[in-house]
Amino acid sequence: MKKMLPLIVLLFHLSVVYSNSYSLHYYFTTSSAPGYGLPEFSIVGYVNDREIVYYSSDSGILQPRVHWMKKAEPAYWQIETKKSKNNEVVLRHNLQTAMSIFNHTGGFHYYQVMHGCELRDDGTVTGFLRYGYDGREFMFLDTQTWTLIPQMPQAENISRRANSPDLLIGEIYRIYLENECIGLLKNHIEDGREDLERRVQPKVKVTGQEKSGMTTLHCLVYRFYPRQVEVKWMKNGVDDVPSYEFPQILPNLDGTYQIKVSVEVIPKEEDSYSCYVDHSSLKEPLNIVWERTDNHRTTNTPDTSVEFPNNEHTA
Repeated sequence: MKKMLPLIVLLFHLSVVYSNSYSLHYYFTTSSAPGYGLPEFSIVGYVNDREIVYYSSDSGILQPRVHWMKKAEPAYWQIETKKSKNNEVVLRHNLQTAMSIFNHTGGFHYYQVMHGCELRDDGTVTGFLRYGYDGREFMFLDTQTWTLIPQMPQAENISRRANSPDLLIGEIYRIYLENECIGLLKNHIEDGREDLERRVQPKVKVTGQEKSGMTTLHCLVYRFYPRQVEVKWMKNGVDDVPSYEFPQILPNLDGTYQIKVSVEVIPKEEDSYSCYVDHSSLKEPLNIVWERTDNHRTTNTPDTSVEFPNNEHTA
């Protein structure tokens, strides 16, 4: 499973850009053989960060993933299941083509497509279409010129063919984006508005531990929704404390999210360190100060913003 993360993470972060926007996007993944706990072919559909539909070669049926998708008419499921089956055939063919281009005759390989549309809060519309092979970006659609741009030499002939006058894949996608995709997105927003617009305020816990003269500060932000959040450590009110790792926003089983941001510092008595948290559920950002004791190993955080049950799973 870990082998698939680099491309998936890249594409997901590109798909949701504006905190007040809505996006509809789909991930298509097909593999040369079952493995890593994955079916040979799957489609996952999202509105923003909410998984709404799922299709796999194991079931052969597009299924709802949130309760409000059940409002869709039976015809929707019939049509979309048929499209999913057609996409399965196309992507299996594309995988074989990619394997041939890379001279791969065996082994485990996978081909991915991510596409969708975004409706921004100012009413403008944009879209995205990206292709990947074995965790690397293969080519993508430039929505300024509506042409496919190769990201590696092996994609040059395919992109040239896709951009040719007899195919014009970019133009076909533009029509899909401005009509079908945005239309579906607006329907999903209407059906799932209560769920999509809910706001859950983050809870915050700051801790510090000293070792070998260095203090490691952790800021755990958890149980928040929606996904977009800004978390950073500040020194004396200035955000110039770099994290020693790339923090990831991780999902919880209840549909909320969590993130942990850690830094290593050598604190002086006159220095003050605080964790800054900004989220759409907050009237104003939180700034939780790390309170030192003599051994630098405990924290003091406001009861109004901090709650950390013993049974809560954390990053």
